[in-house]
Amino acid sequence: MKNIFVLRLGHRPLRDKRVTTHVALVARAFGAKGIYVDGKDQKLVEKIKDVISLWGGSYFQVETIADPKKLVKTWKAKGGTIIHLTMYGINLPQVQDRVQHLDNILVVVGAEKVEGWYYHMADINVAVSNQPHSEVAALAIFLDRLYKGEELNIMFGDSKIKVIPMERGKKVIRSDNG
Repeated sequence: MKNIFVLRLGHRPLRDKRVTTHVALVARAFGAKGIYVDGKDQKLVEKIKDVISLWGGSYFQVETIADPKKLVKTWKAKGGTIIHLTMYGINLPQVQDRVQHLDNILVVVGAEKVEGWYYHMADINVAVSNQPHSEVAALAIFLDRLYKGEELNIMFGDSKIKVIPMERGKKVIRSDNG
């Protein structure tokens, strides 16, 4: 798996809790190694840790941070790539071959209007269409293209709950620990 982390900017706990939770869940399920959330929200951190405990992916890190600009600067200083998902960027099909070869990526997604500083600090501003839509959808599509669909086969060996794929009905296996 690639070394990919997500930075969620501008998280507002009262307003964004569900969307930020979904950004974190997509990051985990689609192959990122962790998420940094701008601002304090211990409930969000605990919720994601509960998901990890049941559904696996103990490698996945979730952390709240106070200074996202410092994280971006540090990431770049260590040779990493900053990819900002924004409807104003270059459309994904035009850059997907370029990004598939990258490894140490910090994917930036905003909750509110993103400060211009991030557009300038990003190595690539990437759009998943140049239309307004959900950052959850943008992250999922970006990660899917980055991994060429292979992330859909991720197996979390440390999960307490496993879904057995079926054409009809539901089959879930819980370990004795769950």
